Amino acid sequence: MIRKKLIACLLAFFVLTGSIYAARPADFHQKYKLKQVVILSRHNIRSALSTDGSALAKLTPHSWFKWTSGPSELSLMGGELETLMGQYFRKWLVSEGLMTENYIPKSGEMRFYANSMQRTIATAQYFSSGMLPVANVRIEHKYAPSKMDPVFEPRFTFMTEPYRLLALSQISEMGGAKGLQGINETLKDEYVLLEKVLDLKDSKMAKEEGFTNFRLDDLYIVTEVFKEPNMKGSLKLANQASDAFILQYYEEPDLLKASFGHEITQEDWEKIAHVKDVYGDVLFTAPAVAAQVANPLLREMKKELSKKNRKFTFLCGHDSNLASVLAMLQAEPYDLPNSIEKKTPIGSKLVLSKWVDINGNEYVSADLVYQTADQIRNRTMLSLDTPPAVFPITLKGMAKNGDGLYKLADVQQRFQDAIDQYKILKKLK
Repeated sequence: MIRKKLIACLLAFFVLTGSIYAARPADFHQKYKLKQVVILSRHNIRSALSTDGSALAKLTPHSWFKWTSGPSELSLMGGELETLMGQYFRKWLVSEGLMTENYIPKSGEMRFYANSMQRTIATAQYFSSGMLPVANVRIEHKYAPSKMDPVFEPRFTFMTEPYRLLALSQISEMGGAKGLQGINETLKDEYVLLEKVLDLKDSKMAKEEGFTNFRLDDLYIVTEVFKEPNMKGSLKLANQASDAFILQYYEEPDLLKASFGHEITQEDWEKIAHVKDVYGDVLFTAPAVAAQVANPLLREMKKELSKKNRKFTFLCGHDSNLASVLAMLQAEPYDLPNSIEKKTPIGSKLVLSKWVDINGNEYVSADLVYQTADQIRNRTMLSLDTPPAVFPITLKGMAKNGDGLYKLADVQQRFQDAIDQYKILKKLK
C-alpha cells in the first residue's frame, strides 16, 4: 500500500512539473532518437446542447453559459486552446529533431485525419495551425460536416444474442453485486450534488414532469446494431448535466456563476465531472463492447505505427474513442491529477511516440497529454518550460525497459490481439 501511494505521488509530481520525461535517465537522448509520433486526440471545448426547449434547459431554472458556437461545435476558446497545444508539440518535435521550425512536410510524412464532425475537423485544423503554421495543412475527413465517419463512430456492427448477453453481463459487473443499479448507487452523492447545483426542484422539468431527483433504480442499457451503445434512465440525464457543467467550468471565468451561484469546492467539481466519467466507462469500456466500437481505430492506429516514412499522425475523435481504445490496449486504471475530468479530459491526447536506439531497436512510449484545469481556465501559454501535463499509461502485462519504454513489437502485438477480439466475439454462439 505504501509503495502504491509513493508511486501515485511521484506520478502526480511529474504531471505537476509538466513532463514525465523528467523521470528518465540523464543519458536518455544519447541512447534514443524520436522517430515517429501517433496521436489519438479528443476534440477541444465545444458548446453544450443547452438551447431553449432542450432537456438541459428544462433541468434548471438558470441560464446556461452563452456559447460562441452552434450546438456541439468547437467554441472560440476551444480553438484557442488547441492552437496552444499545437504550438507546444511544434516546440517539442523541433527539440527532438523530428522536424525544424516552420516545417513544411513532404508528401506522406504527416497525416491529419478527423471524424467528419465540425468540432473534430476544427480541432485538427487549429492544432495543425499551431504545429505547422506555414504549411497550410489539409485536414483529411471523409464526409461533409457533420456526419459520423465509421472509423470514429463507436457503434455496434454486429449483434448476436450470445454477444449481447456477454456485453450486458460485463457492464453489469461494474455495479458489483447489485448489477446495473449498483452503478447508479455509487453515484448517489454526485446525484444529490447535481440536484443542488441545478436547483432541480425549481426547474421546468420538476414543475411539468415531476422530475425532482435522479433515481437510483432506472438504468437500462440499449444495444442495437449499427448504433452506438446507449442507455435510458437518470444516468443519461445526469451525464448531460455533468457535461454541460464541465464545459461551463472551463469557459466561465467566474466559478460562482459557473455553479449557478452555489459555493462549491474543487472536489465538488470533480464529483460533478465523475458522473460523465462513469457514463463513458459504462457505455464504452466493457471488454466486449470496446472490442467492437474501437476496432476501426485500432486498425488505423496500428497501420500508422507501421508506416515507414510517416513522421507524425494526428487522429481526432471523441472521448468515447479514447476510452474504448485505452480499454482494448488494457491500460491500468488511473485518475489524472490536476484535472476535474479524470479519464479523458477535453482536448486530451493519447500519444504513442516511437523511439529508436543506437542499435536500431524500436520502442514506444504511451502517454496521455492534456491541459490541466488551471491551464484551460487561464488559457496558459504552453512551451517546453510550461508544458501541458504528461501522464504515462501503463499497459497490463507488458514490461517496460529501464527507460520506461515498451518494445514496439509488443505494442503492435497488443494492437493485433485487440483487433482479433472482434472476430472472436462475432463467432460467439
